[in-house]
Amino acid sequence: MVLEQEVRDALKQVFDPELGLNIIELGLVYEIRIEEKSVWIKMTFTSPACPVGPMILASVKEAVSALEGVKDVEIELTFNPMWGPERASEEIQAMFAQHL
Repeated sequence: MVLEQEVRDALKQVFDPELGLNIIELGLVYEIRIEEKSVWIKMTFTSPACPVGPMILASVKEAVSALEGVKDVEIELTFNPMWGPERASEEIQAMFAQHL
């Protein structure tokens, strides 16, 4: 059975192309659940109108599906709560603060 940390590590390889940052450090992944060979991911985008959203979702599915033992990947897209920079890692928050 795949472990949550393995899923998180795989998702660190998925980047928001507009920001050039991975979706884990950005805080776009809200929840991960694993049941046997199925992985469920609840996530968001930086904006509901994200023009690269479909590409990010495809990359998430591809990255997690590539893990050994994963047969099914389901992604729930949510905008509740809306994403904000406070959801990002401390390192990313510091980077955003430098640009304000």
